[in-house]
Amino acid sequence: MNNKVLVETSARHVHLSAADIETLFGAGATLTHKKDLSQPGQFACEERVTLVGPKKSIANVIILGPARPATQVEVSYTDARTLGVAAPVRESGDVKGSAPCKIVGPCGEVEIAEGVIVAKRHIHFTPEEAAEAGVADKEIVSVKIESNDRTTVFGDVVVRVNPNFAGAMHIDTDEANAACAFGLCYGEIIK
Repeated sequence: MNNKVLVETSARHVHLSAADIETLFGAGATLTHKKDLSQPGQFACEERVTLVGPKKSIANVIILGPARPATQVEVSYTDARTLGVAAPVRESGDVKGSAPCKIVGPCGEVEIAEGVIVAKRHIHFTPEEAAEAGVADKEIVSVKIESNDRTTVFGDVVVRVNPNFAGAMHIDTDEANAACAFGLCYGEIIK
């Protein structure tokens, strides 16, 4: 059994629908691939947007491609407080009743009535990787991240299993800072 998992920091980002890409960047616009991410088929884009909340704005927010069926914004709790929104902790895609915000691009803006979340910490695994780690889809585990000054055990980590994934745990910037989880970092899955 292999209980080690790569830990990656998932900074604030936006997933956009095709319609919202055109509204923000112009008719016929598509996302420009900048670099691949660890999850197969996912990539960081050249395009950036500004998030506008009732309190403040956050500029230069990265967009992750490809286009999604619905627009979603993933932020940390610190970002949510900066914006002035009450973003709930949710798994990606679970946005019903989540926080609203305005997204501003160079050619237009989009008001989303819901879609701003703090992503629930999670582990992406292929079925083979999950079997090797002894975990199952939707199982909740803990992960211990050792560092020189701030060894931390994160609870409530959801395991997500899909043949299109690659093994990695995703935490937000608040969580990475709390655990000193910088650079190449591994965690230990605790059941």
